[in-house]
Amino acid sequence: MSTLRRHSLLPIILLQLHIVLSVVLGPAAAKVPALFVFGDSTVDTGNNNYISTVIKSDFGPYGRDLRDGQPSGRFSNGRLAVDFISEAFGLPPLVPAYLDPNANISSLATGACFASAGAGYDNATSDLFSVMPIWEELEYFKEYTSRLRSFHGDAKAEETLSEALYIVSMGTNDFLENYYAMPSGDAARHAAAAPEYAGYLLGVAEAFARELHALGARKLDLNGLPPMGCLPLERRVAGGACTEEYNAAARAFNAGLRDLVARLDGGSGAGAGDEEEEEGGLGDGARVVYGDVYGAVEEVLDDPAAHGFEVVGAGCCGVTGRFEMGYMCNGASPLTCADAGKYAFWDAIHPTEHLHRFIADRKMNTSLYVFL
Repeated sequence: MSTLRRHSLLPIILLQLHIVLSVVLGPAAAKVPALFVFGDSTVDTGNNNYISTVIKSDFGPYGRDLRDGQPSGRFSNGRLAVDFISEAFGLPPLVPAYLDPNANISSLATGACFASAGAGYDNATSDLFSVMPIWEELEYFKEYTSRLRSFHGDAKAEETLSEALYIVSMGTNDFLENYYAMPSGDAARHAAAAPEYAGYLLGVAEAFARELHALGARKLDLNGLPPMGCLPLERRVAGGACTEEYNAAARAFNAGLRDLVARLDGGSGAGAGDEEEEEGGLGDGARVVYGDVYGAVEEVLDDPAAHGFEVVGAGCCGVTGRFEMGYMCNGASPLTCADAGKYAFWDAIHPTEHLHRFIADRKMNTSLYVFL
């Protein structure tokens, strides 16, 4: 086996070791007793099934590679990165959608997803598709905390809320479906204003993180944007190449998010003083980490074969794989690939289970390692 191949397998081996140890040690030894998820379609495990919107994936071939082969509302052929992360912490391998009527408080006690496909930090983005705005996701979480206290009692509920991991993943829709999709008479001026819009989104991200902290969150993972100019949908527009303007916007946003994370995490260590907390840190022992999605996806795009991928420029679903998504990716779609594991993308926007697993591997062995 080549050195490169051994290197590419190391994160997977480590993640599997985390899973094995969590099973051996049992829930009592877990440092993270629950996982709470907020965001868009990259992390929505099925909430959009239960709201009135066209942004849905509760039909085949979505979910065809899940254990029961049935669509769950996940925008992929199988599990999402948050599902793999949940399992790596010794929690259930599928994070339940909070709005699922079959999910009772007992099944939600170790984690819940509040994300809504199509959502963004900007309420105007969510309004485009009639999906749950970020603040509605938060309202459902507040409802959840009351249910958890009734179920566990105040003391255990507070412990769960403070020790749980909170993942926030959104922002791509804000740029691709809102900002860049809006007509502009001056393209250069529109591009130049992108940093200002990013600053607005980062302000919302900070406000949301502080609201979660006020509700008891002490372990936060704020995900950055992927190289969104390399999504199959954007490659189609650019004649097969990545749209560098969009990737540059993602990198700029991510740089701002890294700075925000550093500031929120500042003053959060043991013994942090009031002076540090006044500088912007959440305090109270809170830890905030940056989830590097861009780097993980870029690594696969730069050298697909090294990580077991064959196709990165088109999705598995549909005839072209470059515009099919949602209702255009359905059971009647001809020529959907037989083996999604060879593809980085399932449809024109969303990763396959294979890429989701890779992203989870990278995160577990970098930013999330501090919570193990």
